[in-house]
Amino acid sequence: MKRPDNDGTEPLMVECHLHGRQVSAVVCGHMLQQPPPRLGVVENSNDPNDLQAWCHRCEDMFQHEAGLTDTFDAFNDMSIVCVVCYAQIKASHLIALN
Repeated sequence: MKRPDNDGTEPLMVECHLHGRQVSAVVCGHMLQQPPPRLGVVENSNDPNDLQAWCHRCEDMFQHEAGLTDTFDAFNDMSIVCVVCYAQIKASHLIALN
C-alpha cells in the first residue's frame, strides 16, 4: 500500500474522532464495511509506527496483479485509520483456524 510521504523519523499521526490524536495505520476499504463480515487479515507490516493490513480478497487481487498496480490500488481502496481503530478492525476480521 502506498502511504503518504514520510521521511521515517516520526510516525504519521491522525486525528481520530473516537480516539483523538494517534499514530496512523492503513487498512483496505473492505475492512470498513458495516456490519463487518469476517474477511481475514493479511498484515503487511508489524512496525507499530507503520501498521498496514488488507483482507484476503485484496491478497488474492495482489497475487493476481503480481504486485501493486493501479487496478490493485482501485480494488484495495486504502483507508487511513488510527492504531486503536486498526486493532479493533483487525480483531473483527480475524478468522479462527479450526
